[in-house]
Amino acid sequence: MEPKESISASIVAKDKIAKVMLMPGDPLRAKAVADNYLENVVCFNDTRNMLGFTGTYKGKEISVMGHGMGIPSIGIYTHELFTQFGVDAIIRIGSAGGLDMDVDAKDVVIAEAASTNSNYGNAYGVPGQLAACADFDMLEEAVKNARAQGCKFKVGKVYSSDFFYYPQPGLNERLRDLGHLCVEMETAGLYWEACANRKRALSILSISDHLFKPVALSAEERQNGFTDMMEIALNTAAKFAE
Repeated sequence: MEPKESISASIVAKDKIAKVMLMPGDPLRAKAVADNYLENVVCFNDTRNMLGFTGTYKGKEISVMGHGMGIPSIGIYTHELFTQFGVDAIIRIGSAGGLDMDVDAKDVVIAEAASTNSNYGNAYGVPGQLAACADFDMLEEAVKNARAQGCKFKVGKVYSSDFFYYPQPGLNERLRDLGHLCVEMETAGLYWEACANRKRALSILSISDHLFKPVALSAEERQNGFTDMMEIALNTAAKFAE
């Protein structure tokens, strides 16, 4: 999308934004993706230091931008990108805490759906809860790319929590026993926004630590690592980019 006068309080588009976007929580991870994987890069947003870049990957135009922490934050940015800046598809690339005992640090989780304790989905007016599900075409492409890369990955449901430090004991065990692969804080919000705006969305996660195993990555490893996740996401994005 060509730059235009911004009508958003959160994004000031100083340059073009692609139809397909990758979104990590950390804006410095967005910069790392742009620096290491994209060509002909321009910065389209630095408002509130939520860095956004557009470049090319394998000849396809792709953007990457941070989304912050939590469903309210990703909800603001993805809603505006979908409704005001012409973005058609967003892939979250983020970190998560492992729950499933077959998941280890640096493994990739491709989220087909997200359970959550957030009330964000209630605003859509559906009795009960609006299902937070991935776009199947993007999920299928991501699985194909993960297999081609030969990396360790799992596909399944994740849990998007409004709490990083949940105040009551026992939740992690319950989530594990109900088949959740990992816990994070944003996927459900992304999937709801995509559903509401008839857009595509997918969440691809790397395990940064585990709730039941003594493993954890450093902040630097989280920012600069996760190569498998990023390459799966980039190759998936390229399939749907112009």
